[in-house]
Amino acid sequence: MYTRRQFAAGFGMAAAAGRMLPEMAYAQRAMISGPLPKDMVWLNANENPEGPPRESIEAMKEALPTAGRYHYQEFGDFYTALARSEDLSREQVLVGAGSSEVLHCAVDAFTSPTQPMITISPTYEGPIGVANALGRKVISTPLTKGYYADVKRLVEEARAVGGGLVYLCNPNNPTGAVTPKADIAWLVANLPSNSVLLIDEAYLHFVESPEFESAVSYVRQGKNVVVTRTFSKIWGMAGLRAGYACGRPDLIARMAPYRDNVISWVTARAVQSAIENASVILPGRRTRLLQTRQELCTWLEAKGLPYIPSHANFVMIDLRRDVRELLSILPPKGLAVGRPFPPLYNFLRVSIGSDRDMARFREIFWNVYKG
Repeated sequence: MYTRRQFAAGFGMAAAAGRMLPEMAYAQRAMISGPLPKDMVWLNANENPEGPPRESIEAMKEALPTAGRYHYQEFGDFYTALARSEDLSREQVLVGAGSSEVLHCAVDAFTSPTQPMITISPTYEGPIGVANALGRKVISTPLTKGYYADVKRLVEEARAVGGGLVYLCNPNNPTGAVTPKADIAWLVANLPSNSVLLIDEAYLHFVESPEFESAVSYVRQGKNVVVTRTFSKIWGMAGLRAGYACGRPDLIARMAPYRDNVISWVTARAVQSAIENASVILPGRRTRLLQTRQELCTWLEAKGLPYIPSHANFVMIDLRRDVRELLSILPPKGLAVGRPFPPLYNFLRVSIGSDRDMARFREIFWNVYKG
């Protein structure tokens, strides 16, 4: 079996060999090589240690014996159920292999040699990597002092080039900061013509701030807005590869030709079971993760280490020195953490794992950091 360890060690060759999904190309790109401990703690990819919900596992068990069929004729009900969960029509939703694929589709559909991507930096690099690979111009704008999007700067840049695809992640990865709902409202209202706003809401379930509001409401209003979601984070289904985009029917129709195929039928059954039981599944998962996140933040405060207040399932810690000094030291000791995020080279991104994972993080990290 091809293990995660082998993948990390061979990543350089794999990345050079072909086009990879953004999660694979970025989330696993920690500086990891050589022999690693068997009890590695993986806090580098913003995964959920709880894994798929019990209801989803049961649904997959039922679906597996029928996986010899394509089930194309049954996907309609799945798409309808997913759209209904967002109070949208089936024509307003596009499902893909994680939010990676639908983000990819948006870049394909809404950028061109004359229409660039306008984004923030640092942020999730997947769509930016796709735009670069397609030869599309990418315009990056700095974050505010609060580590979220400067919406006025985004609009200025979009107007200067005559429109394009404006991309932001909210809450932002890697900073975990929320772009306030008033700023998003202003951005939508002032979006230049010939522009589409793409908002990645992978981490919305971990937000505690009253300043956050999902942009799906703008989709319902028929604005030039596309919102992406994933089942990789709070739902714990990263390896099942499921995500979706919400948008006006004409925007979804422009994105659809760039989707590779349907997702696995087994995955579809897992997702449908999850959304049907969301009111039972989500509250407990959210409470447990927020508690573990707060415990980490309390520990950081006790150690005198600053951090960016996070509304995601990770925390950015200010080490007051170059994070790259630690990244080659931690894996052999059993700890994988986030990659560097220029220009924030003094910050270490740590995913929130299980309580045991976080205890190991505190032990290994502190011994290395203070040493």
